[in-house]
Formats: sequence, structure tokens, C-alpha cells
Amino acid sequence: MSQPIPMTIAGLPPANQTYSQAAILGDLVFVSGQLGIDPATERLAGEDMAAQTRQALENVKRILEACGSSLRQVARCNLYLADYNRLGEANAVYAEYFPEHKPAKTGVGVAQLWAGALIEIEVVAGRG
Repeated sequence: MSQPIPMTIAGLPPANQTYSQAAILGDLVFVSGQLGIDPATERLAGEDMAAQTRQALENVKRILEACGSSLRQVARCNLYLADYNRLGEANAVYAEYFPEHKPAKTGVGVAQLWAGALIEIEVVAGRG
């Protein structure tokens, strides 16, 4: 049985040393939850749901590409929202990134996210 290969993507700030930004296992890429952190400033991309969702998805996209995958290969996506009532705002941006391909998706309301973030996004994708 193969072991997961932890991935660290240059230019994206790791949150801490307890996990990898992604792990590859066979033909799958498991991307750790991404906040809307702008890699250039290491701060949230904005205070609104749209800006944070867009930046989180850009971070996911960059990680996937570094792992030999893409948004088109996403099979599953989980959205964690600090305010579930704002799912519609997140979905509006999400639809821009998945206009035709519709991955399986779960939206979950949570009590709090790191640094006051509004959304965290994790995905599982194929590769190759």
C-alpha cells in the first residue's frame, strides 16, 4: 500500500507545521482547507465573503496545479462558513470557478474560523 506524499507549495504561506498544504495518494490530491489568505500579504484578501471565497479558490487552484491537477479534476469540495446564511454569496463566486463541472459539494456552518475568516475550502481531486 502506498503512503501519502505531503506537498508544500512555494509562495503559499503554510498555516503551521502540523499539516501539509496537500497530500497526494495514488491518483488523488487532498487539499487542506484554504482560507482567503492573500499569499503576497499573508492577510485575508478582504472583509467580504466574495473576496475571501475568490482568494481561497485561487489558493486551491494553485495547489492543485502544483500537484499535477486542476479545478476541472475536483471530485469533492467542502465549504466551511462562519455564517451559513452567507452561503449564497460564496456560491456566486464558486459558480465562476465551476461553471460547467459540478463537483460533489458540502456546505457546513461553523462557529469560528482562524483569523476571523468567513470561509475555508478543502477539495479532493484526481490527477494526471
